[in-house]
Amino acid sequence: MVALRSGGRALLVLLTLLATLLAGRPVAAQASAPAPALKLPAPTGHYPVGTTWLHLTDNTRPDQWRPELRRELMVSLWYPAVAAPGVRAPYTTAAVSARIIAAEGLPLPPDLLTTVRTNARRDVPVRPAARGWPLVVLSPGFSLSRESLTGLAEELASRGYVVAGVDHPHEARGVEFPDGRVADCLACEATGQDRLPRVVEGRAADVSFLLDRLTGPRPVWRGARFIDSSRIGMAGHSIGGASAAQALRTDRRVDAGVNLDGTHFVPVPAGTVAKPFLLVGSERPTDASWLRDWPGLAGWKQWLTVTGSGHLSFTDRPVLGAQLGMDPGAIPGDRQLLITRAYVAAFLDAHLRDRTQPLLDAPAPAYPEVRFRDEAA
Repeated sequence: MVALRSGGRALLVLLTLLATLLAGRPVAAQASAPAPALKLPAPTGHYPVGTTWLHLTDNTRPDQWRPELRRELMVSLWYPAVAAPGVRAPYTTAAVSARIIAAEGLPLPPDLLTTVRTNARRDVPVRPAARGWPLVVLSPGFSLSRESLTGLAEELASRGYVVAGVDHPHEARGVEFPDGRVADCLACEATGQDRLPRVVEGRAADVSFLLDRLTGPRPVWRGARFIDSSRIGMAGHSIGGASAAQALRTDRRVDAGVNLDGTHFVPVPAGTVAKPFLLVGSERPTDASWLRDWPGLAGWKQWLTVTGSGHLSFTDRPVLGAQLGMDPGAIPGDRQLLITRAYVAAFLDAHLRDRTQPLLDAPAPAYPEVRFRDEAA
Protein backbone atom coordinates (compact mmCIF):
# COMPACT_ATOMS: atom_id res chain seq x y z
CA MET A 1 0.00 0.00 0.00
CA VAL A 2 2.74 2.49 0.92
CA ALA A 3 4.21 2.94 -2.55
CA LEU A 4 0.94 3.04 -4.47
CA ARG A 5 -1.14 4.85 -1.87
CA SER A 6 1.36 7.68 -1.82
CA GLY A 7 0.04 8.22 -5.36
CA GLY A 8 3.38 8.77 -7.11
CA ARG A 9 2.26 6.60 -10.05
CA ALA A 10 -1.45 6.87 -9.41
CA LEU A 11 -2.47 7.58 -13.00
CA LEU A 12 -0.32 4.86 -14.54
CA VAL A 13 -3.00 2.17 -14.19
CA LEU A 14 -5.66 4.30 -15.86
CA LEU A 15 -3.51 5.58 -18.68
CA THR A 16 -2.00 2.21 -19.45
CA LEU A 17 -5.47 0.75 -19.83
CA LEU A 18 -6.58 3.68 -21.96
CA ALA A 19 -3.62 3.09 -24.23
CA THR A 20 -4.79 -0.46 -24.89
CA LEU A 21 -7.86 0.97 -26.58
CA LEU A 22 -5.59 2.34 -29.25
CA ALA A 23 -3.47 -0.79 -29.60
CA GLY A 24 -2.71 -1.93 -33.09
CA ARG A 25 -2.89 1.53 -34.66
CA PRO A 26 0.12 3.48 -35.87
CA VAL A 27 1.39 5.99 -33.35
CA ALA A 28 0.38 8.93 -35.54
CA ALA A 29 -3.17 7.62 -35.76
CA GLN A 30 -3.25 7.07 -32.03
CA ALA A 31 -2.27 10.66 -31.32
CA SER A 32 -4.94 12.09 -33.62
CA ALA A 33 -7.77 9.71 -32.74
CA PRO A 34 -10.79 11.61 -31.39
CA ALA A 35 -11.51 10.98 -27.73
CA PRO A 36 -14.91 9.51 -26.79
CA ALA A 37 -17.35 11.71 -24.89
CA LEU A 38 -16.67 11.43 -21.17
CA LYS A 39 -19.03 12.42 -18.36
CA LEU A 40 -19.50 12.11 -14.62
CA PRO A 41 -22.65 10.49 -13.21
CA ALA A 42 -25.28 12.98 -12.10
CA PRO A 43 -25.35 13.70 -8.37
CA THR A 44 -28.33 12.35 -6.45
CA GLY A 45 -29.08 15.18 -3.99
CA HIS A 46 -31.88 17.72 -4.07
CA TYR A 47 -29.89 20.81 -5.05
CA PRO A 48 -28.43 22.05 -8.31
CA VAL A 49 -24.64 22.36 -8.07
CA GLY A 50 -22.61 25.49 -8.65
CA THR A 51 -18.85 25.86 -8.70
CA THR A 52 -16.16 28.51 -8.76
CA TRP A 53 -12.36 28.56 -8.63
CA LEU A 54 -10.21 30.50 -6.16
CA HIS A 55 -6.54 31.46 -6.26
CA LEU A 56 -5.12 32.09 -2.79
CA THR A 57 -1.68 33.22 -1.64
CA ASP A 58 -0.40 32.75 1.91
CA ASN A 59 1.99 35.67 2.33
CA THR A 60 3.10 34.39 5.75
CA ARG A 61 4.42 31.04 4.54
CA PRO A 62 7.02 29.98 1.94
CA ASP A 63 6.29 27.13 -0.42
CA GLN A 64 8.22 24.20 1.01
CA TRP A 65 9.15 22.95 -2.48
CA ARG A 66 10.17 26.40 -3.74
CA PRO A 67 11.10 28.44 -0.66
CA GLU A 68 11.74 31.60 -2.69
CA LEU A 69 7.96 31.73 -3.36
CA ARG A 70 5.00 32.31 -1.09
CA ARG A 71 2.63 29.35 -0.81
CA GLU A 72 -0.19 29.52 -3.37
CA LEU A 73 -3.28 27.33 -3.65
CA MET A 74 -5.85 26.67 -6.32
CA VAL A 75 -9.24 25.72 -4.93
CA SER A 76 -12.47 24.55 -6.54
CA LEU A 77 -15.62 25.29 -4.56
CA TRP A 78 -18.76 23.27 -5.21
CA TYR A 79 -21.96 24.36 -3.48
CA PRO A 80 -25.77 24.09 -3.44
CA ALA A 81 -26.89 26.59 -6.06
CA VAL A 82 -29.91 28.58 -7.04
CA ALA A 83 -31.43 27.07 -10.17
CA ALA A 84 -30.14 29.47 -12.79
CA PRO A 85 -28.71 29.25 -16.30
CA GLY A 86 -24.98 29.02 -16.38
CA VAL A 87 -22.04 27.61 -18.28
CA ARG A 88 -21.18 24.02 -17.40
CA ALA A 89 -17.89 24.01 -15.50
CA PRO A 90 -14.75 22.54 -17.09
CA TYR A 91 -13.29 19.43 -15.49
CA THR A 92 -9.74 20.78 -15.69
CA THR A 93 -7.59 23.00 -17.87
CA ALA A 94 -5.82 22.02 -21.09
CA ALA A 95 -2.43 22.62 -19.49
CA VAL A 96 -3.14 20.34 -16.54
CA SER A 97 -4.63 17.64 -18.78
CA ALA A 98 -1.58 17.75 -21.03
CA ARG A 99 0.82 17.36 -18.11
CA ILE A 100 -1.08 14.42 -16.69
CA ILE A 101 -1.04 12.64 -20.04
CA ALA A 102 2.60 13.52 -20.81
CA ALA A 103 3.83 12.39 -17.39
CA GLU A 104 3.11 8.79 -18.35
CA GLY A 105 4.49 9.08 -21.91
CA LEU A 106 1.47 7.49 -23.56
CA PRO A 107 0.00 8.37 -27.00
CA LEU A 108 -3.28 9.91 -25.85
CA PRO A 109 -4.86 13.24 -26.80
CA PRO A 110 -3.28 15.83 -24.49
CA ASP A 111 -6.64 17.49 -23.86
CA LEU A 112 -8.37 14.21 -22.95
CA LEU A 113 -9.43 15.34 -19.47
CA THR A 114 -10.88 18.63 -20.70
CA THR A 115 -13.58 16.67 -22.51
CA VAL A 116 -15.17 15.37 -19.31
CA ARG A 117 -18.75 16.63 -18.92
CA THR A 118 -19.41 17.78 -15.35
CA ASN A 119 -22.70 18.52 -13.60
CA ALA A 120 -21.89 21.89 -12.00
CA ARG A 121 -22.59 25.36 -13.40
CA ARG A 122 -19.84 27.96 -13.22
CA ASP A 123 -20.30 30.95 -10.87
CA VAL A 124 -24.07 30.64 -10.38
CA PRO A 125 -25.45 32.07 -7.09
CA VAL A 126 -25.22 30.09 -3.86
CA ARG A 127 -28.53 28.87 -2.46
CA PRO A 128 -29.16 30.63 0.86
CA ALA A 129 -29.38 28.55 4.03
CA ALA A 130 -30.71 29.89 7.33
CA ARG A 131 -28.09 28.08 9.43
CA GLY A 132 -25.46 27.86 6.74
CA TRP A 133 -24.12 24.87 4.85
CA PRO A 134 -21.50 22.58 6.43
CA LEU A 135 -18.07 22.83 4.82
CA VAL A 136 -16.06 19.83 3.57
CA VAL A 137 -12.44 20.08 2.40
CA LEU A 138 -11.20 17.51 -0.13
CA SER A 139 -7.49 16.74 -0.65
CA PRO A 140 -6.41 14.55 -3.62
CA GLY A 141 -3.79 11.84 -3.76
CA PHE A 142 -0.11 12.53 -4.32
CA SER A 143 0.55 13.53 -7.96
CA LEU A 144 -3.21 13.89 -8.55
CA SER A 145 -5.04 17.19 -8.99
CA ARG A 146 -8.21 18.43 -7.38
CA GLU A 147 -10.36 17.41 -10.34
CA SER A 148 -9.84 13.73 -9.48
CA LEU A 149 -12.50 14.00 -6.72
CA THR A 150 -15.08 15.96 -8.72
CA GLY A 151 -17.65 13.15 -8.73
CA LEU A 152 -17.61 13.02 -4.93
CA ALA A 153 -17.61 16.82 -4.62
CA GLU A 154 -20.64 17.27 -6.87
CA GLU A 155 -22.56 14.66 -4.88
CA LEU A 156 -21.84 16.33 -1.55
CA ALA A 157 -22.76 19.76 -2.89
CA SER A 158 -26.07 18.40 -4.21
CA ARG A 159 -26.79 17.11 -0.69
CA GLY A 160 -26.23 20.49 0.94
CA TYR A 161 -22.52 20.92 1.59
CA VAL A 162 -20.05 23.55 0.47
CA VAL A 163 -17.06 21.56 -0.77
CA ALA A 164 -13.54 22.94 -1.18
CA GLY A 165 -11.25 20.82 -3.36
CA VAL A 166 -7.64 21.87 -2.85
CA ASP A 167 -4.78 21.69 -5.30
CA HIS A 168 -1.45 21.53 -3.46
CA PRO A 169 1.13 22.99 -5.91
CA HIS A 170 4.31 21.02 -6.63
CA GLU A 171 2.59 17.86 -5.32
CA ALA A 172 0.48 17.30 -8.46
CA ARG A 173 1.46 16.67 -12.08
CA GLY A 174 0.17 20.14 -12.86
CA VAL A 175 -1.52 23.03 -11.07
CA GLU A 176 -2.40 25.98 -13.31
CA PHE A 177 -2.78 29.50 -11.90
CA PRO A 178 -5.00 32.20 -13.44
CA ASP A 179 -2.02 33.96 -15.07
CA GLY A 180 -1.09 30.80 -16.98
CA ARG A 181 1.80 29.64 -14.78
CA VAL A 182 1.82 25.90 -14.17
CA ALA A 183 3.40 24.35 -11.08
CA ASP A 184 4.89 20.95 -11.83
CA CYS A 185 5.37 18.11 -9.37
CA LEU A 186 8.65 18.95 -7.68
CA ALA A 187 7.75 16.68 -4.77
CA CYS A 188 7.55 13.77 -7.22
CA GLU A 189 11.26 14.16 -7.84
CA ALA A 190 12.28 14.87 -4.24
CA THR A 191 14.17 12.27 -2.22
CA GLY A 192 14.61 11.52 1.42
CA GLN A 193 12.61 9.67 4.04
CA ASP A 194 10.95 12.90 5.15
CA ARG A 195 9.41 13.62 1.72
CA LEU A 196 5.95 12.17 2.36
CA PRO A 197 5.67 13.29 5.99
CA ARG A 198 6.50 16.80 4.72
CA VAL A 199 3.62 16.51 2.25
CA VAL A 200 1.19 15.53 5.01
CA GLU A 201 2.29 18.30 7.36
CA GLY A 202 2.28 20.89 4.57
CA ARG A 203 -1.20 19.93 3.44
CA ALA A 204 -2.59 20.31 6.95
CA ALA A 205 -1.10 23.82 6.95
CA ASP A 206 -2.69 24.47 3.52
CA VAL A 207 -6.08 23.47 4.93
CA SER A 208 -5.71 25.74 7.96
CA PHE A 209 -4.87 28.67 5.66
CA LEU A 210 -7.87 27.86 3.46
CA LEU A 211 -10.17 27.83 6.49
CA ASP A 212 -8.77 31.20 7.55
CA ARG A 213 -9.71 32.63 4.14
CA LEU A 214 -13.15 31.02 3.96
CA THR A 215 -14.36 31.34 7.55
CA GLY A 216 -12.29 34.21 8.96
CA PRO A 217 -13.36 37.84 9.42
CA ARG A 218 -12.60 38.81 5.79
CA PRO A 219 -13.60 35.80 3.66
CA VAL A 220 -12.22 35.70 0.15
CA TRP A 221 -15.43 34.25 -1.37
CA ARG A 222 -18.67 36.21 -1.29
CA GLY A 223 -20.66 33.01 -0.84
CA ALA A 224 -18.79 32.32 2.42
CA ARG A 225 -21.61 33.93 4.41
CA PHE A 226 -23.59 30.77 3.72
CA ILE A 227 -20.95 28.51 5.35
CA ASP A 228 -21.56 27.22 8.86
CA SER A 229 -18.05 27.43 10.31
CA SER A 230 -19.08 25.33 13.32
CA ARG A 231 -19.48 22.26 11.06
CA ILE A 232 -16.33 21.45 9.09
CA GLY A 233 -15.15 18.07 7.81
CA MET A 234 -12.23 16.91 5.68
CA ALA A 235 -11.87 13.92 3.39
CA GLY A 236 -8.92 12.90 1.28
CA HIS A 237 -7.72 10.21 -1.06
CA SER A 238 -4.38 8.48 -0.54
CA ILE A 239 -1.97 10.98 1.01
CA GLY A 240 -4.88 13.41 1.12
CA GLY A 241 -6.55 11.01 3.55
CA ALA A 242 -3.44 10.93 5.69
CA SER A 243 -3.55 14.72 5.64
CA ALA A 244 -7.13 14.62 6.93
CA ALA A 245 -5.90 12.73 9.99
CA GLN A 246 -3.19 15.34 10.48
CA ALA A 247 -5.63 18.23 10.13
CA LEU A 248 -7.88 16.70 12.79
CA ARG A 249 -4.92 16.89 15.16
CA THR A 250 -3.60 20.32 14.24
CA ASP A 251 -6.71 22.42 13.56
CA ARG A 252 -9.49 22.54 16.13
CA ARG A 253 -11.94 23.80 13.48
CA VAL A 254 -11.92 20.44 11.64
CA ASP A 255 -14.61 18.34 13.32
CA ALA A 256 -14.50 15.03 11.42
CA GLY A 257 -12.26 13.27 8.89
CA VAL A 258 -12.26 10.58 6.20
CA ASN A 259 -9.23 8.71 4.88
CA LEU A 260 -9.82 7.01 1.52
CA ASP A 261 -7.06 4.42 1.15
CA GLY A 262 -4.15 6.50 2.40
CA THR A 263 -1.11 5.44 4.42
CA HIS A 264 -0.47 7.50 7.57
CA PHE A 265 3.02 8.73 6.83
CA VAL A 266 2.82 10.85 9.97
CA PRO A 267 1.88 8.63 12.94
CA VAL A 268 -1.27 9.48 14.88
CA PRO A 269 -0.20 9.29 18.54
CA ALA A 270 -2.69 7.59 20.85
CA GLY A 271 -5.39 9.92 22.08
CA THR A 272 -4.50 12.86 19.82
CA VAL A 273 -7.53 12.32 17.54
CA ALA A 274 -10.68 12.31 19.64
CA LYS A 275 -12.93 13.32 16.75
CA PRO A 276 -14.94 11.11 14.36
CA PHE A 277 -12.71 9.38 11.82
CA LEU A 278 -13.61 7.01 8.97
CA LEU A 279 -11.10 4.72 7.26
CA VAL A 280 -12.14 3.28 3.90
CA GLY A 281 -9.62 0.96 2.29
CA SER A 282 -9.23 -0.92 -0.97
CA GLU A 283 -8.90 -4.67 -1.14
CA ARG A 284 -5.17 -4.86 -0.54
CA PRO A 285 -2.96 -6.18 2.22
CA THR A 286 -3.79 -4.35 5.43
CA ASP A 287 -1.90 -1.10 5.82
CA ALA A 288 0.54 -1.36 8.73
CA SER A 289 0.03 2.31 9.60
CA TRP A 290 -3.71 1.75 10.04
CA LEU A 291 -3.04 -1.18 12.36
CA ARG A 292 -0.56 0.96 14.28
CA ASP A 293 -2.84 3.98 14.69
CA TRP A 294 -6.26 2.33 15.02
CA PRO A 295 -6.10 1.59 18.79
CA GLY A 296 -5.18 5.19 19.57
CA LEU A 297 -8.10 6.82 17.70
CA ALA A 298 -10.10 8.07 20.66
CA GLY A 299 -13.30 9.33 19.03
CA TRP A 300 -16.01 7.62 16.98
CA LYS A 301 -14.26 5.45 14.39
CA GLN A 302 -15.04 2.92 11.70
CA TRP A 303 -12.83 0.91 9.35
CA LEU A 304 -14.32 -0.31 6.06
CA THR A 305 -12.85 -2.34 3.21
CA VAL A 306 -14.38 -2.36 -0.27
CA THR A 307 -14.06 -5.83 -1.80
CA GLY A 308 -12.86 -5.79 -5.40
CA SER A 309 -11.64 -2.20 -5.27
CA GLY A 310 -8.24 -0.73 -6.07
CA HIS A 311 -6.38 2.37 -5.01
CA LEU A 312 -8.00 4.63 -7.62
CA SER A 313 -11.50 3.31 -6.93
CA PHE A 314 -12.21 6.31 -4.69
CA THR A 315 -11.55 8.83 -7.47
CA ASP A 316 -13.20 9.60 -10.82
CA ARG A 317 -10.74 7.46 -12.75
CA PRO A 318 -12.68 4.15 -12.87
CA VAL A 319 -15.80 5.97 -14.11
CA LEU A 320 -13.94 7.68 -16.92
CA GLY A 321 -11.95 4.58 -17.80
CA ALA A 322 -15.12 2.50 -18.13
CA GLN A 323 -16.51 5.01 -20.62
CA LEU A 324 -13.39 4.50 -22.69
CA GLY A 325 -14.12 0.78 -22.85
CA MET A 326 -11.60 -0.53 -20.35
CA ASP A 327 -12.40 -3.38 -18.01
CA PRO A 328 -13.29 -1.85 -14.63
CA GLY A 329 -12.44 -5.03 -12.74
CA ALA A 330 -14.62 -6.59 -10.09
CA ILE A 331 -16.70 -3.44 -9.54
CA PRO A 332 -18.09 -1.32 -12.41
CA GLY A 333 -16.79 2.24 -12.47
CA ASP A 334 -20.12 3.89 -11.67
CA ARG A 335 -20.64 1.45 -8.82
CA GLN A 336 -17.30 2.33 -7.30
CA LEU A 337 -18.22 6.02 -7.25
CA LEU A 338 -21.67 5.20 -5.87
CA ILE A 339 -20.12 3.38 -2.90
CA THR A 340 -17.69 6.20 -2.16
CA ARG A 341 -20.45 8.79 -2.38
CA ALA A 342 -22.79 6.82 -0.14
CA TYR A 343 -20.39 6.14 2.72
CA VAL A 344 -18.68 9.53 2.77
CA ALA A 345 -22.03 11.31 2.70
CA ALA A 346 -23.41 9.06 5.46
CA PHE A 347 -20.39 9.80 7.64
CA LEU A 348 -20.68 13.55 7.13
CA ASP A 349 -24.44 13.54 7.69
CA ALA A 350 -23.92 11.63 10.95
CA HIS A 351 -21.15 13.79 12.36
CA LEU A 352 -21.78 17.25 10.92
CA ARG A 353 -25.60 17.09 10.91
CA ASP A 354 -26.35 14.67 13.76
CA ARG A 355 -28.46 12.46 11.50
CA THR A 356 -28.71 8.78 12.34
CA GLN A 357 -26.95 6.69 9.70
CA PRO A 358 -27.44 2.91 10.03
CA LEU A 359 -25.18 2.48 6.99
CA LEU A 360 -22.22 3.14 9.28
CA ASP A 361 -23.20 0.63 11.95
CA ALA A 362 -23.29 -2.72 10.15
CA PRO A 363 -23.04 -4.35 6.71
CA ALA A 364 -25.84 -3.28 4.37
CA PRO A 365 -27.53 -5.56 1.80
CA ALA A 366 -27.43 -2.70 -0.71
CA TYR A 367 -23.62 -2.62 -0.52
CA PRO A 368 -22.38 -6.20 -0.22
CA GLU A 369 -18.88 -5.10 -1.35
CA VAL A 370 -18.34 -3.16 1.88
CA ARG A 371 -16.90 -5.11 4.81
CA PHE A 372 -16.56 -3.80 8.34
CA ARG A 373 -13.32 -4.34 10.21
CA ASP A 374 -14.83 -6.74 12.72
CA GLU A 375 -16.43 -8.70 9.89
CA ALA A 376 -13.14 -8.90 7.98
CA ALA A 377 -11.07 -9.93 10.97
